[in-house]
Amino acid sequence: MRKLGIIGGMSWVSTAMYYERINRIVQKRAAPMASAPLLIESLDFCQLYALVEERDWQRAGNVLIESARRLEGAGAEALIIGANSMHRLYDDIAASVNIPVLHIAEYVGMAIKRAGHRSAALIGTRNVMTESFYRKRLVAHGIDLLPPRMEFVEMLDKIIYDELMVGKVTREAQRTLKTIIINKAQEGAEAIVLACTELDLVVDVDANVLPVFDSTRIHCEAAANWILEQEAVH
Repeated sequence: MRKLGIIGGMSWVSTAMYYERINRIVQKRAAPMASAPLLIESLDFCQLYALVEERDWQRAGNVLIESARRLEGAGAEALIIGANSMHRLYDDIAASVNIPVLHIAEYVGMAIKRAGHRSAALIGTRNVMTESFYRKRLVAHGIDLLPPRMEFVEMLDKIIYDELMVGKVTREAQRTLKTIIINKAQEGAEAIVLACTELDLVVDVDANVLPVFDSTRIHCEAAANWILEQEAVH
């Protein structure tokens, strides 16, 4: 098995999910006693959330680049960034190391295309929903994305940052997400992209009004495939 590096801690809640999911897939496919060879650097999220100004993003980019280089130096043969929003910095991070960095949105785009859906609604943090860095990756796979509604952006930011990232799961948040997904179905979306690693804490991925593509699950599957040197499971 190949050794994978994870830039994590953004938040620690989602990093725990990554660790468990990747290991479960590897154990299921490799051997009952198998566990994934992983190097994890869990960063202090206090330095890395609610980034607004461009200089804030540059500072965060330097933190992630240093982390990527440390993981490469420690023997990682590929990397993943355990947060959708931090993929805004993907190009700089990928350019700073000599090993592949598996882009979360690329694998989400491939999964939606494979399933035959042509339109989707993106649900995540403000920058993922409103900026081009994530959306363009999905559009490149032939997926038409519904425009974000700003009232939903506000609601989601509050749920993600004030609740999920500190490990708090409420019935109210579950109801809000259900309402948003029903609304997106009425607007014509064929599928939902959960483009925040913590959102599956409040969304039933397997039983919903629309097919739900959970970026965390898809990224973990891609990571396990890479570790095991296997192709994506169709």
